[in-house]
Amino acid sequence: AIIVGPCVAPPLAGALLYISQTGNAVLGGLALFAMGLGFGVPLLVVGATSGELLPRAGAWMESIKRVFGVIMLGVAIWFLERVLPQPVILILWAALFISSAVFMGALDRIESTTTNWQKLCKGLGLVVLVYGVVLIIAAAKGNGTVLKPFTSSSFSGSVTRHEQLPFSYIANLDELTQRLDQARQENKNVMLDFYADWCVVCKEMEAYTFTDPTVRQSLSQLVLLKADVTRNNQSDKALLKHFDLFGPPAILFFNTDAVEVKSHRLVGFIEADDFVTHISQAISL
Repeated sequence: AIIVGPCVAPPLAGALLYISQTGNAVLGGLALFAMGLGFGVPLLVVGATSGELLPRAGAWMESIKRVFGVIMLGVAIWFLERVLPQPVILILWAALFISSAVFMGALDRIESTTTNWQKLCKGLGLVVLVYGVVLIIAAAKGNGTVLKPFTSSSFSGSVTRHEQLPFSYIANLDELTQRLDQARQENKNVMLDFYADWCVVCKEMEAYTFTDPTVRQSLSQLVLLKADVTRNNQSDKALLKHFDLFGPPAILFFNTDAVEVKSHRLVGFIEADDFVTHISQAISL
C-alpha cells in the first residue's frame, strides 16, 4: 500500500473528482471498473497461464535476486527520506553504493582468467564506488540529494539555492476562511496547496515546478496558502472533506471573490511551463 499509494492516488483522485463533477453514476462505475481491470488483468493473465509467460529459473536468477535486493534496500532508504535528515540519507545511499561496488568486484585485481563480463562489471563497480564517495563528501558539505549531491548553498558559492515560495500555512477551516476574506478585501487571487511529507508528487512540485523563475513570477501577485496534512488529524480531515479531496497532492485556485475556480483544480504533477499557463487561465476567470 505504501508503494502503490503515491502512484495510484493522483489518477484515482482525478478520476473520482471528474466523476463527482459529472454526477453520472454509470460513467463513474465504468471508469473505476476500467481502472480496476488495468490493475487486475495482467495478474490474471500470468496466473491463468500457470507461469508459462514467466522466465525459467536458473543460475542467472541468482544475479537477478541480488540486483532486486539492492533495489529493495534503495526503496527502504527512499522511504526513510521522509523522517531522517538529508545528510544521514546521503550516508545511507553512499553505504549502499560502496557495498554494491565491492560486490561487483570494483576492488578486485584483474587476472588473466578474468572474463570480459567481469571486467565490465568491475568498470561499472568503480563508477558506483566513486559516486558513493561523492555522496559522502556531499553529506559532509551540505544537504544535497542523491541525484543532485551539491545543490546545497553551503557547498559552493557558485551554486545558488532556490528560495522557497512565500507560503502562509493554514491549519484549519477557520484560518482558511480568514485568509480568503482578507484576500477578497485586497482583491487578490489565492492558491491553496495541499501538502504532506509522505506525498512524493508534492516534493516533486517543490523541487521542479515551484523553483522555476517563471512560475515564481506568475505567482508573485497571488496569495499563497499551504495546508500541511501530514499528521492527518481532525483539522486536516475537515479541510480535505470540505473540498471533497481524498488527500494530497492538490492545488486549488480562488478568484478575487474568494470562490474556488473548480475547473482549474490540479491533482498531480505538472511541468513548470504548463503550470504557468494554468495559472494565467485560473486567475483570468
